Amino acid sequence: MATWNLQGTKHHVLICNGGSCMRKGGEEVTQAIRDEIDQLQLHADVHTTRTRCNGRCEDACVVIVYPEGVWYRTIDEHVARDIVRKHIRDGDMLCDYVTYTYDESFKMPKYSQATRGKEK
Repeated sequence: MATWNLQGTKHHVLICNGGSCMRKGGEEVTQAIRDEIDQLQLHADVHTTRTRCNGRCEDACVVIVYPEGVWYRTIDEHVARDIVRKHIRDGDMLCDYVTYTYDESFKMPKYSQATRGKEK
């Protein structure tokens, strides 16, 4: 196991590797994101973490990008690469796939087509 120096990291990408996400291509999404980061030489700017379930199984496969706190849903390997190119490199959210954004608390944008889910 490595201990990474995260100083200077600009984005943290959390990739759900819980059961539902793995059944819907979580491994391929993880590899596509990491491969695109390598191809674009963004490793110094981006840290990725595989997570367990994030509690949005209907939205599988889920990818979360910080510091913006954008939760993406129904991601496949092609959209995963777009997240790296368009969101991380260019600063443009992929609105068609957004479930939540973060602004002092999580908010579901009006354009989000995701299921709201159960209240906590």
